[in-house]
Amino acid sequence: MKPSQSPSNPSRFGGTERYVATDDLKLAVNAALTLQRPLLIKGEPGTGKTMLAEEVAGALGYPLLQWHVKSTTKAHQGLYEYDAVSRLRDSQLGDERVRDIANYIRKGVLWQAFEADMPTVVLIDEIDKADIEFPNDLLRELDQMEFHVYETGQTIRAKHRPLVIITSNNEKELPDAFLRRCFFHYIQFPDRDTLREIVKVHYPEIKTDILRAAMDHFFMLRDAPGLKKKPSTSEFLDWLALLLAEDIDAARIDAHAATSVPVMAGALLKNEQDISLLERLSGLARQTRR
Repeated sequence: MKPSQSPSNPSRFGGTERYVATDDLKLAVNAALTLQRPLLIKGEPGTGKTMLAEEVAGALGYPLLQWHVKSTTKAHQGLYEYDAVSRLRDSQLGDERVRDIANYIRKGVLWQAFEADMPTVVLIDEIDKADIEFPNDLLRELDQMEFHVYETGQTIRAKHRPLVIITSNNEKELPDAFLRRCFFHYIQFPDRDTLREIVKVHYPEIKTDILRAAMDHFFMLRDAPGLKKKPSTSEFLDWLALLLAEDIDAARIDAHAATSVPVMAGALLKNEQDISLLERLSGLARQTRR
């Protein structure tokens, strides 16, 4: 039996007050809902990929189940894990629980989603951190919405097809077979207008001149040639929080922009090489002006 959710009339995502979603991003989410395919989201770190899953779940009224992938994560952990060590220990202690192997099965995120009484949003976060075989090991489960538990002989089938949102920072290439089964969207870095909207969500009372000065300096930093790590949207928001907390005005932000190194640079620049690079670029610019 196929999990319920008609592709002709799925729930639709229209954005939220807390998350500025572009029209093409909203279209991508709704396409994944309609096609009943996993949504693969790529983009620079700090562009809101993880937060998207949280906001989609909230907007649709679905529970959110999160699976944060590490380099040591294995695909079967998203289904279940059999704790053989605990069972062995309990058997040595004469615990009656050892008679039922189900007591030692730990349900993973996908199992929880499959047995839920309503549709869910499943976030598989930073899938590219795992081994190259990790995505392929999930192909059947994400296609068929079922898996077999060998220890108990059960077959777990989804009552409702979850919306699976998968994020990647492009640390490694994903297999073609996996990519074919996903709807793909790349979150472009926001332009000035979009970034201004994002800021207004977080800091609605920010003064226009401070925002203008901060954005001028921020985009100048991102355009600096040779920068090892460009500052992200989330880092820009952190920087704004510091500027507002310290009551730093637009004139001071502009003054630091002339030296290329921002005030409270640690919120935006995360390594000494980039700070040294900006200092050298500033020195060359001053020599050119003489």
